[in-house]
Amino acid sequence: MTTTSVSTSGNSAYASKSKSLYQIAWQQFRKHPLARLGMLILGLLYAMALFAPFIAPYTATEYISGEKRVSWAPPTNVHIRTPEGQITRPFIYAVTRETNFETFREEYVEDRSTRYPIQFFVNRPEAPYRLFGLIPMNMRLFGVSEDVRFFMWGTDNLGRDQFSRVVYGSQFSLSIGLIATIVSVALGMLFGGLAGYFRGWVDVIIMRFVEVLSAVPELFLLITLRALFPLDIDPRLVMYFIIAILAVIGWGGIARTVRSQLYSTRELDFVQAAQALGASDSRIIARHMLPTSLSFIIVAVSLIIPSYILSESGLSFLGIGLVEPYASWGTLLKVVQDGGFESITGRPWVLIPGVFIFLAVVAWQFVGDGLRDAFDPRKRQ
Repeated sequence: MTTTSVSTSGNSAYASKSKSLYQIAWQQFRKHPLARLGMLILGLLYAMALFAPFIAPYTATEYISGEKRVSWAPPTNVHIRTPEGQITRPFIYAVTRETNFETFREEYVEDRSTRYPIQFFVNRPEAPYRLFGLIPMNMRLFGVSEDVRFFMWGTDNLGRDQFSRVVYGSQFSLSIGLIATIVSVALGMLFGGLAGYFRGWVDVIIMRFVEVLSAVPELFLLITLRALFPLDIDPRLVMYFIIAILAVIGWGGIARTVRSQLYSTRELDFVQAAQALGASDSRIIARHMLPTSLSFIIVAVSLIIPSYILSESGLSFLGIGLVEPYASWGTLLKVVQDGGFESITGRPWVLIPGVFIFLAVVAWQFVGDGLRDAFDPRKRQ
């Protein structure tokens, strides 16, 4: 009995010691409640961006002109009870635009003569799209009869559906953070690895260049470079331009940290052994030295992405980044500025894109804190 218990405890102790650093970190990460909440929020946000054409009932630029214009329309009321008091499937009423001559404002009044049920998996042949950019489809998650429009979060100044534009805007606002971070981290690891391994004049040149980049005001640089492009340039080119500039400016901090870590790693025995066996410099840096800083990179990525999301939103809000007719959360908030103070007091639904920016940034911060605690031996449970 005693021998069996000792053997069992010894095997479990060996199994716990044989776990890799990343297995232990994953176990610790799952114990972090805010990190799990952040992962849940990010999963929902990125799923929304991935399936945006299917989720949004309308396109990002779709609106009605003329007498049926519905600019600044409030969110459509969804009813589940008939005037007779019976509970039925969700439905809406059509709205008519009327002018209040006392306040000289346009108001929307429900026409209760006809009920329009909310339908799911609606086919819209007039608005086809390609899911994931590959699969041709014309089905939308929900919608109503073409005789009326369902504006779950109201409309903007041109009568475009706010919910659809927020969903489509997530594609750009969330993807730019990922793409710019990947490029920044790649550049930071490359130049930081070169500086930490070769030292000498290579280290001096790279670090002085990093100092020059950090001394350049980011906003001033973007405004100056944006002014060099013609006003009628394709906004999608501006998107790639923003990603490139943000990535080129943002890799300096990562390069500094990687360099400092590789400075000490270069003198360790396994690096000296690889050099003695004739391994090339590139192989030593990529296969033996950079993986030692991988835990830092994982944490840094989760903290850099929200900063890029905020940067894109701020630039688009100022009119430097993505512009109409394309949508991002920053361009949607610019409508608030164009509408003046009344957009906040009388049309609060135009502030909804700011809620999504807040959720994305806070969720990434939660994930970053969880990863930082998971890789910290002093905070392991």
